[in-house]
Amino acid sequence: MSRALLAFAAAVLGAAPVARAGAGAVATEHPLAAAAGAEMLRAGGTVVDAAVAAAAAVCVVHASSCGLGGGGFALVHRADGRDLALDYREEAPAAATPERFLTGGRPDEALARSGGLAVGVPGEAAGLVTLHRRFGRLPLARVLAPAIRLAGDGFPLAEAPHLRREIERSVDLLRADPGLRAVFLGADSALPPADFRVRQPDLAATLERLGRRGAGALARGSAAAAIAGAVRARGGVLARADLAGYRPAWRRPLVGTFRGHRVVTFPPPGSGGVLLEMLGILARDDLAALGAGSATLLHLLAGGMAQGFADRARWYGDPAFGPVPVAALLAPPRLGRLRAGLSAVRVVEPRAELASEHGTAHVSVVDAAGNAAAITTTINTAFGAGIMVPGTGIILNNEMDDFALAPGVPNAFGLVGAAANALAPRKRPQSSMSPTVVLAGRRPALVAGGSGGPTIISGILQVLLGVVAFGRPLEAAVAAPRIHDQAVPPVLAVEPGVAPEVRAVLERLGHRVIEMPAIGAVAAAGLMPAGEPAAAGDPRKDGGAAVVRD
Repeated sequence: MSRALLAFAAAVLGAAPVARAGAGAVATEHPLAAAAGAEMLRAGGTVVDAAVAAAAAVCVVHASSCGLGGGGFALVHRADGRDLALDYREEAPAAATPERFLTGGRPDEALARSGGLAVGVPGEAAGLVTLHRRFGRLPLARVLAPAIRLAGDGFPLAEAPHLRREIERSVDLLRADPGLRAVFLGADSALPPADFRVRQPDLAATLERLGRRGAGALARGSAAAAIAGAVRARGGVLARADLAGYRPAWRRPLVGTFRGHRVVTFPPPGSGGVLLEMLGILARDDLAALGAGSATLLHLLAGGMAQGFADRARWYGDPAFGPVPVAALLAPPRLGRLRAGLSAVRVVEPRAELASEHGTAHVSVVDAAGNAAAITTTINTAFGAGIMVPGTGIILNNEMDDFALAPGVPNAFGLVGAAANALAPRKRPQSSMSPTVVLAGRRPALVAGGSGGPTIISGILQVLLGVVAFGRPLEAAVAAPRIHDQAVPPVLAVEPGVAPEVRAVLERLGHRVIEMPAIGAVAAAGLMPAGEPAAAGDPRKDGGAAVVRD
C-alpha cells in the first residue's frame, strides 16, 4: 500500500473520540473499506454503522463489483439473541417481461447481461438507509464520510489490484460507455497507466446527497430521472415509478444447527437454505477423521454441493411469487437419504468450463458485546450492465441475468434455473448471496459472506467447515484451498492449492476436474472463545481486516 493510503488508513484508525462502542472487528475486501468500518466503531457507532460505512467504501474501491446502482442482503444478529434479515435485492421493472428478452423468437441471454434491458430496479440506497435507520447510531452523513472522501480524493489504481484486473477484463465494455470510459480508462480509451488515480467526483456528490436526504435522493427527483433516462437510452424499460415504488423487505432468517453451533443465514431469494442443505448432508460424517484436503473429503463435499445446487436450480426464487419449500428441502430424513445416496463414483459427463467471477462484495462486523452484521452487496458481473448514469457516478446492475430466461438457458455463471426463478414484473431473482452468522452458544464465532457468483455458497461452506469442523483460526480457514461443484456444468473446480495426487484420485472417482485460480472471496469476522474480536479478509481479492480494541 502506498504511503498516502497508509496515512489515510492510519488517520481513520487512529481517530478515537471519547464515545466508543468498545472492541470489534471488521472484515471486507479492501483495507480502506475495513478502515472505514473501524472508524465507525471507534466513533461510538454500532456494528451496522460500521458495516454500512465499510460497504459504501468497498463499493468505491471495488466499483466494478457493487454500488448504488445495485442491491444486496443484510443480516443482523443482536446480542440479545434476535436475528433480522433485510432484502434489498434488485427487482424486475414493471414493464419487464420474458418476451422482451427474445431475439427471433429465442431467448437472448446477451440482452440480460449488458445494456438497458439488463438493469433491475436498484435497491442499494433504500436498503442501506433502511438498515441504518433501524440499527445505526451515528448520523448517516458521518457513516458515509469515508466513502465520500475516497470517491472525491481518489486512490491509486495500483492499490486496488482487483479493480485493475476487472478493468483489463472489461475494457471493451468500458469503452462503450462515456461515463465508465472517463473514470476508469486512460487517455484515448487506453488501459490506465501504472500511476493512474481513480477519481469519482460525481459519485462523491451522490453519496453526499444520500447522507443528507436519505433514499429519496435517488428514488425521486433529478437523480431518478437521470437513472431512468440512462436505462431507456440503452433500450431498457425501467421507469421513474419503478424507482419511487421500490421497498426493501424484512425477512425471517433461516436457522439450522451444525456440530452444536447455531447457523443463522439468509432466506430466499438468497441461498442460505442451500448452505444449510449442504451442511445437513455432511452433518453425520466425521470430517476431521477423513482429513482436511483429502480426496475422500473433497469427493463427499463435491457431492453435497452438487445436490444443494440442483435443488437451488429447481426450487429457489422470490417467495412473494410462490412458496419455496425450504423446510421440506431441509427435513432431516430427506437429508439423510441424500447422504446415503451419494455415489462412490460420480458419473462422467461432457467437460465444460466455469466462469471465474469476482463480482459482488461482502462486509462482516462483530463487536465485543456479541452483536454482528453481515452485508453482501452487488451489481452482478463486472461493471454490471455497462452503464454509468450521467452526472451521478452510479454504475447500473445487470441483475436481470440472474433470472431464468427459459428452461435450459444458462446465466453468466453457467447456472440453469427453473420456473421458480422465471422472470416476472416486480420479481426479485434468486441470488447466491448468503450472509451468515454462526453462534457457539451466544458467541458469534463466525460472521461470514462472500463474493464470486455461485462460489459464494461453496466459499462460505468451506470457511464454516474450517472453523467449526476443523478448529482452524479465521485466517487459516479463509486462506485454505477450495473446491466448487454447482452440478451444472458437471465439473469440479479446484484451486491450485489442491494437491496433484488428490486431483488424480478425484479424476478416478469420475470427476471432471478443472483448475480455477480463485474460488470466491470470503470476508470473515468473529469472537474467539476468550471473547477477543478477530477478522480475516480474503487474499484472493484485496482482502482487508481491522480490529478495534478497548
